[in-house]
Amino acid sequence: MTRRESLKCIGAGAAGACLWDASRARAAERQAARLNFVFILIDDMGWADVGCYGSTFYETPHIDRLASQGMRFTDGYAACPVCSPTRASVMTGKYPARLHLTNFLVGRRWPTNPPILPVKWQLHLPLEEVTIAKALRAAGYATCHVGKWHLNEGKLAQPDAHGFEVCVPRAPNNTDKQAAGLTDAALRFIEDNRARPFFLYLCHHSVHIPLEATKELIDKYAAKAKPDAGQNNPIYAGMVECVDTSVGRVMRKLEELGIADRTVVVFTSDNGGLSVKEGPNTPATSNAPLRAGKGYLYEGGIRVPLIVRWPGVARPGSVCSVPVSSQDFYPTFLEMAGVAGDPRHTMDGVSLVPLLRGTGGLRRDALYWHYPHYSNQGGKAGGAIRAGDWKLIEFYDNRAVELYDLKADIGEERDLSKKEPARAAELRKKLDDWRQAVGAQMPEPNPAYDPSRPSVPQEPPQPKAQPKAGGAKAAKG
Repeated sequence: MTRRESLKCIGAGAAGACLWDASRARAAERQAARLNFVFILIDDMGWADVGCYGSTFYETPHIDRLASQGMRFTDGYAACPVCSPTRASVMTGKYPARLHLTNFLVGRRWPTNPPILPVKWQLHLPLEEVTIAKALRAAGYATCHVGKWHLNEGKLAQPDAHGFEVCVPRAPNNTDKQAAGLTDAALRFIEDNRARPFFLYLCHHSVHIPLEATKELIDKYAAKAKPDAGQNNPIYAGMVECVDTSVGRVMRKLEELGIADRTVVVFTSDNGGLSVKEGPNTPATSNAPLRAGKGYLYEGGIRVPLIVRWPGVARPGSVCSVPVSSQDFYPTFLEMAGVAGDPRHTMDGVSLVPLLRGTGGLRRDALYWHYPHYSNQGGKAGGAIRAGDWKLIEFYDNRAVELYDLKADIGEERDLSKKEPARAAELRKKLDDWRQAVGAQMPEPNPAYDPSRPSVPQEPPQPKAQPKAGGAKAAKG
């Protein structure tokens, strides 16, 4: 990484330098104690849905406080514009394309008279994968999954088969998408394991559809909503507040137990916010200034909020604009924990520790996406690459490409593929080379396609990949 790129990680300011030096000295003394990890994953929360990312409608004081205590990434990405593939990347450190788990489970949407045919994609997280939970558990960590898993079809490949010794998939629902109940379960796990290192994976069902919130919260946000504003959905705003309350409760418990300064906390989302009509009371949110949202390879579908709190190491209030992605968490946690991991386990992600420490950049020249499906939200099958400030999207049904300079055009309004044909060709080749390197499944042309007939979205049965041996019993909740 260049010196210019390394300067993208900005500190909180010289005023706190003395306090910071003292904090770093205390942190060195704490290194003898093993770090805990709390990973909070929100379902469908958009990049602009948090106060510290610019929202003035949603109220997120606890998430904003978390950002003030750690590093906020402006260019944090999900590995896919829909949920399951991103979750698989978190668990394995791999691109979804390498896993062949490239759509949400169990997505079946495909148009009639399609120009391309469906791929035979993987319908559960393969049991032979060495997940981050397995790696940390082998190193003596207590492991817990709370909430939405979404990496299996049916009872195969539940969290307990992937390294989690405590699994709580659901909780009582108090018109809050189970947010309070799931948080209760998370707090019990923290309390029970305060004396040993632990990995807590707290996956909220919020803020996914169907939208729901209490009348009190709906009324509160309806009173402040402005009809002409992009973000004005009072039900969704209530759900965001419930998630924020959960974050605050988790942080208070860590502080009460005296383990907050040896616990790494990560807050992020599995894809962009839902910005189109999909069921009652939608669209849910606006991702502006980003284009589109969930289900699309534009920035609104893949750029997400990302905050990492690493006490004594990540400078409080720091901001980093180096592009990072969800497959990077696996190697990051291993390095933080001092765990070697399984040498046979392939990882596509890179450790974010140099960025968090402020000691350097990342040895990576590009990020990639592969989504060979039609999304429920209207997104087309395609792939994308981001190299520096440049991003190229390739659509698989007609092989068209679009090229954007994200530094000058974060909203992806000006396609530069015709003005910059050499750059577009270079990025397209890099994207194709990457697909071949990871064994990405590409859709085949449909020999029966009739361009004179319309293509109408529908959800017929698709070819299923054969489940691999060694199924697991459903997790107890």
